[in-house]
Amino acid sequence: MRAINLSFQVAISFLFIFQLLGVNFVYADAKQVINIAYLSQEQKAPPALSNLDAFIKDKGIPGAELAIDDNNTTGQFTGQQFVLKKFIVPLEGNVLDTFNKELVEHYSAVVVNLPALQINILGDLPSAKQKLFFDVGTVDDALRNEQCRVNILHLLPDRAMRADALAQYMMKKRWNKWFLVIGATQEDRLFAEAIKRSAKRFGMKIVQEKNWEHTYDARRTEQSDVAVFTQVDDYDVLVVADEQGQFGEYLEYRTWNARPVIGTQGLIAAAWHRTHEQWGAVQIQNRFKEKTGRWMEEQDYAAYLAVRALGEAATRTKSNDIARLKDYILSTGFALQGYKGVPLSFRSWNGQLRQPVLLAAPRSLIVVAPIEGFLHPKTELDTLGYDQPESTCKWSQ
Repeated sequence: MRAINLSFQVAISFLFIFQLLGVNFVYADAKQVINIAYLSQEQKAPPALSNLDAFIKDKGIPGAELAIDDNNTTGQFTGQQFVLKKFIVPLEGNVLDTFNKELVEHYSAVVVNLPALQINILGDLPSAKQKLFFDVGTVDDALRNEQCRVNILHLLPDRAMRADALAQYMMKKRWNKWFLVIGATQEDRLFAEAIKRSAKRFGMKIVQEKNWEHTYDARRTEQSDVAVFTQVDDYDVLVVADEQGQFGEYLEYRTWNARPVIGTQGLIAAAWHRTHEQWGAVQIQNRFKEKTGRWMEEQDYAAYLAVRALGEAATRTKSNDIARLKDYILSTGFALQGYKGVPLSFRSWNGQLRQPVLLAAPRSLIVVAPIEGFLHPKTELDTLGYDQPESTCKWSQ
């Protein structure tokens, strides 16, 4: 009798296992697939300004891959499968040709890590009107305002958000008098414009503004140029606009007066930084470094958020229809966890991801903006950058 009972129990166990396997087989066959394209172009390595930071040619891709893994972990329980296909256009290749030949027919959700001009050209294609692009590479204010496109969402904080984050902290410290130094590139001028906007917005005074026109040779710079160049009226902080890092690193500790440096060097405003460890950030920092052997960069973080946003929307709507996903992403019910202590969401008037901005020195996180005390009727995150009444973007959901 005991042998019979044991055999019966074994049979029941095997039956239960087979039932589970049968359910799993049906479950796998019924999976809903969400296809995501990652579109970028090879970049020419810039002239080496320092031996300390190696050129990273694949910024963005590892972040998207990490997010796909996270999406599919959830997808095991929701009957969904997320598939990422990477399209990296050669240096001399044509992005539009790749898009038209490889993506148009198969992908409605496209993560793009491209310059601003190329992104808007893509967004304006007749074949792209029903697609949704996630911009993970630009910080241009114009793309979120007069040049906005209804089918493009932006993941990185724009220059206005970064400048406002710095201004809020300066206001808290009562460092109200600024000396602004501007580099020679168009990007430097755009950052300087964002700084001027923030200064006016938060009641700062730019006591002096100068264009950097000296040599970029480090030895000569440290010997004479900076000390002479910075002999101006008294100021609290030196604000530098040097997005390419051609001279800004040489300003600290070499100015005529002992003053902090902020802006694109010194104390910077960033979407992500290797010193960030709060709110579970250590976990994703470690996972990323184990996967890639390097620190997570801003574009990696932005690509991670883009793919996770699609995952969150697909999970909540139980759909892979891009129109439904977009409607949910831009709705008030959407909330994305981004390791910054508060849920992230998209501004429905211009597609910008609202998020805290990290203020960091090279080896330490100083503070996270918005700074306590800056209030907003809806969300304090909208104290950073262009709020809806200020926006010149003409689209909405």
